[in-house]
Amino acid sequence: MPRSNPSDVPGRRTTRRTAVVVATVTLVIAVGAGIGVLALRRHADDDVASAPPSVTTTTVTRADLSDTRSLNGTLGYGPERLVKGAGEGVVTRLPKVGDTVARGKPLYWVNDRPVPVLFGGSPLFRTLDKPGLVGSDVRIVSDNLRALGYQTGSQPSRGTDGTRIGTGQALLTASLVAAIKKWQEALGLEASGMIGVGQVAVLTGPARVSAVKALPGDPVAGELLAVTEKVKLVTVPVGATEVAAITVGAAVVVALPDSSEIPATVASISQTVRGGGQDGGTGQGSPPTVDVLVAPTRAADVAKLDAAAVQVRFTTAVHKDVLAVPVGALVALREGGHALQLPDGGLVAVETGMFARGLVEISGTGVTEGLDVVTAS
Repeated sequence: MPRSNPSDVPGRRTTRRTAVVVATVTLVIAVGAGIGVLALRRHADDDVASAPPSVTTTTVTRADLSDTRSLNGTLGYGPERLVKGAGEGVVTRLPKVGDTVARGKPLYWVNDRPVPVLFGGSPLFRTLDKPGLVGSDVRIVSDNLRALGYQTGSQPSRGTDGTRIGTGQALLTASLVAAIKKWQEALGLEASGMIGVGQVAVLTGPARVSAVKALPGDPVAGELLAVTEKVKLVTVPVGATEVAAITVGAAVVVALPDSSEIPATVASISQTVRGGGQDGGTGQGSPPTVDVLVAPTRAADVAKLDAAAVQVRFTTAVHKDVLAVPVGALVALREGGHALQLPDGGLVAVETGMFARGLVEISGTGVTEGLDVVTAS
């Protein structure tokens, strides 16, 4: 009996046909769903593209802007000043490095005679031995003895010959001579009331001995020692063409080697210009500089440092109460200049001034405090 083909069985033919139909329907549904997803995705992308982009805004504010500059400096005791002896005699005793110099106290000894210190701007250039002498040297003696507590008497406006006594001068009166005698007696000197050339050392103020250049037994007429300021200072060489922007008494900030910052002030500005000559064989001229001395506000801030390389931040200009925006709000115009962009896309032309700490000074028509502008995020 012949074997029948399974596919010829009526039930099986129906099942196969049904499977084909189901597969076809499933494929159509899948394709349709895919087309629908693509359509939805394209529609969503169109919505995103048509939405306006978000922007970051800021406001025009008023601020105080300052321009600063940091320069290298050296912490120490400032520049040395030579002390020279005068007159005749032999040096018999000298101070030690690090000793401090005080008004009225001996600085060195000549022929076993103490040479005390007076503060002033010029040395005593003649022997003061005659009442009636008028001069700046007399004024130095008078001012110092008064500061030491001696009664020097009043000063007349004219000398004994009727000559008017000028500013910075004084008359050697009987009262001043008496004060000189008392001072000499307190120092263990002969109370002669007379001061000869070389018998006192005149310095500009309190000082510290930084170097001893003579030896006991040397003639007094010569370089004896060097002194510096008594307190620690920072010496900053500043370009001669830029030093005009710095003023005595101005507040500055000193950055120490450990990156800490301390307050300080400008103590003095040298009148001497250094450099500006030709470097040997190079043909290059070194720029001229002027030394600026900066004094830390608190001596304790630098008590543990004998010498160090530091940086000093000077404020060179200040613009107060100006309109300002972040630098990122500036828009460079193709035709030149700058503008601010408003949130609606409009532009407002501005003039720029000082740039400081990420801000820029601005001005212009329509630029007011509180104005909203677009800025870079």
